[in-house]
Amino acid sequence: MLLFFIEQVSRRRSKNQRQPGLGRYRRLNPYVLKWWQKLIALIICLIPIGLGFIIPAINLLRMALRHLDRLNLQLLLYVRNSFSLALASALLAVFIALILAYGLRLRPTPLNKILSRIAAIGYAVPGAVIAVGVLFFIGSLNQQLPKALMISGIASLIFAYLVRFLAVAYGTVESSLLKITPNLDDAARNLGRRTWQILYQIHIPLLRGSLFSAILLVFVDVIKELPASLIVRPFNFDTLAIRVYRLASDERLAEASVLALIIVLVGLIPVIVLSLAIARSRDN
Repeated sequence: MLLFFIEQVSRRRSKNQRQPGLGRYRRLNPYVLKWWQKLIALIICLIPIGLGFIIPAINLLRMALRHLDRLNLQLLLYVRNSFSLALASALLAVFIALILAYGLRLRPTPLNKILSRIAAIGYAVPGAVIAVGVLFFIGSLNQQLPKALMISGIASLIFAYLVRFLAVAYGTVESSLLKITPNLDDAARNLGRRTWQILYQIHIPLLRGSLFSAILLVFVDVIKELPASLIVRPFNFDTLAIRVYRLASDERLAEASVLALIIVLVGLIPVIVLSLAIARSRDN
């Protein structure tokens, strides 16, 4: 929690606003290396990538190819469960983050600042702790509600994901919203636009890339989340992360390799997309 607040303070000091249409990144001045310097730089960069990703991924792929006959339609069920939960959680997290960040932009009172920080503090709490808290809260709430209005296990799991990963979406949306000059809001109000019209017609188009990035980041985090999924999930409802954990616990590494590769591939998507977006913005 302390590190989270330090990050917020440092961001506040370094915030800058930009006019729409201006480049987000400055063109970098290349530093030309000699041939032996290029070789050393390549080796140094390949060491963490090779040990942390390439070699394990090749090993997983080798095991997966040798045991393709063990795959069944149950795999599609795990993929569907994980992707549906991740997509729903990511969309809800980004929507809530946008409302919080825009509300703070409209009324930056001390109370609103404190509430927005509290809402995003879940990222500093371990998933297992959040899961126990969610179970206690939802269980107590369901005891007071009629059966027709009781909160289901899937809704509880999505709620746990929101508590856990709202900070990811909020940090991305807030930092991008701070870069939009308030002059645009003033100009829109002078032209007769209401608050929700300014958000829908001006801010959301300018934040389109940041919103998409936030959705990707939350999506990947939910796919990988294990403790909260394992504790809060309904009975007979497994995700990719839970299934990999169970298979690995039973020493069935060959069967777990396929599911683990799917999680790895999903994790690569935002890295590739964001890298392409940054490169494209630099070119412009």
